[in-house]
Amino acid sequence: MSQFFEVHPVNPQRRLLRQAVEILRRDGLIVYPTDSCYALGCALGSKSCMERIRRLRKVDERHNFTLVCRDLSELSTYARVDNRAFRLLKHATPGPYTFILRASHEVPRRLQTPKRKTIGLRVPDHPVAQALLEALGEPLMSSTLLLPGEELPMTDAHEIRERLEHQVDLVIDGGSCCGIEPTTVIDLTEEPPRVARVGRGPLEPLGLEVS
Repeated sequence: MSQFFEVHPVNPQRRLLRQAVEILRRDGLIVYPTDSCYALGCALGSKSCMERIRRLRKVDERHNFTLVCRDLSELSTYARVDNRAFRLLKHATPGPYTFILRASHEVPRRLQTPKRKTIGLRVPDHPVAQALLEALGEPLMSSTLLLPGEELPMTDAHEIRERLEHQVDLVIDGGSCCGIEPTTVIDLTEEPPRVARVGRGPLEPLGLEVS
């Protein structure tokens, strides 16, 4: 049965965050709030948790995981960022966007897309997610909490606990998320940048549109 932490949505309790980090470091799978919706998260490169997420979401090995980072400097450790991409990233982070970038050598090979050697990265604008990343000291490997057969991600922590209490190790209740849409996905490996998925993040401030 999973643990359930109710944390303050703006000033999350450090004690609970430290316990969450201990669970992650023991190869645990957690649910945590973001600025778009709730997400599944685990330690960077945890092979066993990758398989658990795939089984839970019923996706295959082609499913793309995202590295959730604290800030732009951490993001640049795991991706190759040129000047053009940096300007857009600086304008859009933190926020409800996922960016597809060329992976650096710091990214475990099994996290990269096999042919393109790319990785999805994001910097969330949510106090709980940011505090958790700060306590962990490295990115979270993450996937939207979108269950099989459902069109929208889960947004209520108590419902998540009821449905997934035997499939995850911890649910962090940070209150209602900012929306029910996943992130907007932008592919920065192409010129011009390509909008791969329209989600919560608006395109207009970035000067982008759906092609």
